[in-house]
Amino acid sequence: MASTELERRNIDPARLLARAGLSAAALDRRDRISVVSQIEFLELAAHEVGDDFFGFSLAEKVDLRELSLLYYVAASSNQLGDALRRLERYICVGNEGLVARIHTGTVCRVGLSYTGVPRHLDRHQMEFFTLVVLRLCRLLVGRMLVPIAVSFVHHRSDHLPRIRKLLSCEVEFDAHADGLSFDAASMDLPMVGADPFLHELMLKSCEEAMALRAANVSPFRTVVENAIAPLLPHAEAQAKAVAEQLGLSERTFARRLAAAGLSFREILDELRRDLALRYLEEPKLQISQIAWLLGFRQQSAFTHACRRWTGKSPSEQRRGRDRGCASING
Repeated sequence: MASTELERRNIDPARLLARAGLSAAALDRRDRISVVSQIEFLELAAHEVGDDFFGFSLAEKVDLRELSLLYYVAASSNQLGDALRRLERYICVGNEGLVARIHTGTVCRVGLSYTGVPRHLDRHQMEFFTLVVLRLCRLLVGRMLVPIAVSFVHHRSDHLPRIRKLLSCEVEFDAHADGLSFDAASMDLPMVGADPFLHELMLKSCEEAMALRAANVSPFRTVVENAIAPLLPHAEAQAKAVAEQLGLSERTFARRLAAAGLSFREILDELRRDLALRYLEEPKLQISQIAWLLGFRQQSAFTHACRRWTGKSPSEQRRGRDRGCASING
């Protein structure tokens, strides 16, 4: 979809595909490609076209039938709640790095997350998936379904009215988790395309596709990174808090890290560095805001860390990158 959009804008995607470790031939063959490569390609494409909402833009245009088995097993379900449970079970058939979790109660929450993929690297793909899920729900029930709320782990601070209008509700960034919430009564809405015979065929096809998938155990480091990232803006990125999120005691968490040859302090530091370099590319983000997003209590602590990572202060790092971009564009 992103490759097609680039071509529509008279941009040859080959160069960006290569930088992301992909090829046009692999896309044409519909080969399974890594989620990390997908994320990187979307980020590169967004920069190339100058669209900071590229994921949303793609999600508005995509033909939902391109979800293939996932679309038809959901569309042939009886009620929206059934369709979302199919989404939860079979989403990995379409994207092995994506996880959906349906939580029901006074509201129904569709939680989205990654497995084996560093969440902090992404903005556009998670925004794409979220709007696609919303569009899918609306199409399946044949009405303008309005979520109660939408949340994203990553940071955004501008153009929020545009995003609220797009998603028809309040949107929270720097949240603890990605996902959408609906009124619980929405789960009983009937599907406009309910078809029990087709549904049985789709269930069988999805189960066969699940059985063919190779087991994919996510590296523990990535699991820890994805637990740390949403805690950073809240200054809660402590080993104890991460252990609790993972359902482990502090002692067991420490043993798991040691067994993998990892250090919590090292993971936290490298995650902050990666995010800092990304945030410094956003000219509208003040240095003090970046320090807060990274969980530093004082801006001076961020400045000290940045000098250790890059040999430069945050302002110097930002100016150096701007000069480099100007040179490339010139």
